[in-house]
Amino acid sequence: MEITNIRTPGLGDATYLLAHEGAAVLVDPQRDIDRFLAEIGESHLHLVLETHLHNDYVSGGIEAAERTGAQLVLPAAAAPAYRHTPAFHMEDLDAGSFRVRPIHTPGHTPEHTSYLIIIDDEPVALFSGGSLLVGSAGRPDLLGSERADTLARLQYISVHRLAQLPDDVSLLPTHGEGSFCTVSGAGKTTSTIGEERRSNPVLLYPNVESFVKGQLSALQPYPSYYRHMGPANLMGYDVIPQDAVPPTLTAAQLAGMEGATVVDIRSKQEYADAHIPGSIGLEMGDQVGVWAGWLMDHDATIVLVANHDQDVAEAVAQFRRIGMDSVVGVHYGIGDWRAEGRPLAQHRTIDVEGFLSAYREGEIVNLLDVRAPNEFEAGTLDGAVWSYLPDLARQLPPLSDHTKPVWMACGSGYRANAAVKFLEDAGLEPVVLIGGGIPNVLEAMPV
Repeated sequence: MEITNIRTPGLGDATYLLAHEGAAVLVDPQRDIDRFLAEIGESHLHLVLETHLHNDYVSGGIEAAERTGAQLVLPAAAAPAYRHTPAFHMEDLDAGSFRVRPIHTPGHTPEHTSYLIIIDDEPVALFSGGSLLVGSAGRPDLLGSERADTLARLQYISVHRLAQLPDDVSLLPTHGEGSFCTVSGAGKTTSTIGEERRSNPVLLYPNVESFVKGQLSALQPYPSYYRHMGPANLMGYDVIPQDAVPPTLTAAQLAGMEGATVVDIRSKQEYADAHIPGSIGLEMGDQVGVWAGWLMDHDATIVLVANHDQDVAEAVAQFRRIGMDSVVGVHYGIGDWRAEGRPLAQHRTIDVEGFLSAYREGEIVNLLDVRAPNEFEAGTLDGAVWSYLPDLARQLPPLSDHTKPVWMACGSGYRANAAVKFLEDAGLEPVVLIGGGIPNVLEAMPV
């Protein structure tokens, strides 16, 4: 048996390919499926398994099945609006040289189903999706707070059901560290049932009431684009070209695109030095798509500003993983824009040492902390106004003096850089801490 773990770091998710004696199954693929199909090799793909109707990305299951001839399998209770093979609880599926046993594990979603791999009549691996995770469990509130208590109670039953499997069964969850689909504390990769039974906090609660309280008390905000993912995976979705790079736009073409959202994926410092007014700075990295989906309209027409050496295809793939298909062009650099005399915006950046010096000298009148709730609660600077970045995108918080610069910080500078657009739109002057964040400033302060 060979298991390939193909991670998508920006989503905090994993897709798995299990192969045994020439037969294979693919589990929970995202929409950019070429990277998964490339791993199949000489094996015959029998099944594409979906553990649930995903809330954090558009699935690539339909296309993977169409292109390989494999059966697309979804939990029977999902009842999606397209052809598939329904997985019924404890009714084995033939995967060629091995069997797949669906186990209904509601909690993360009502239809959620885990898949136990059985080789030579022995259980060897469990694809647990968003049920039992490494050091955690899938969060039960993504379908609305009204159903969270009910789903948490179902999750309690489900994780204990899975914990009864043999100790040496490999635990292979879809969601992990970095996924907003997990309750806090999710582990990084994989584990075994025995290891989780001994150490996973969600299995150590004495009863269902304490489990529900624990699961619902530590939840953090999740991206607003999630509300579009479940319906897309229920109703079906369009097949998209793989690795497609949008056409290059001239400065004049970009200037003429009224209503387009400009996403600048250059470095934070390049964005600070000069950027197109109204553009949002999302430095290229694993979570460009996640933050764009959280801060922008889901149906936005998008133009990228990038350097020639940046991986524009990867940026586009991140947008498309969450159903944002309208990346219509890319403008390289801002040299042509500047040469044509078009307007540019800029703002100050500062390092940790400079920030701390300004703070000590009382230079900072408006201090804005844009980190997540759990980060803010762990400690911030005296006088800081807190507004989590997604909240800031909707409404600016009260500030001490709107005529003074607004000093912004997060954990690394990434989110503070993204927040610049919203301050500039309001006519405010941002100063951004980059190369560090609030924890670094606190650490550098004398005791």
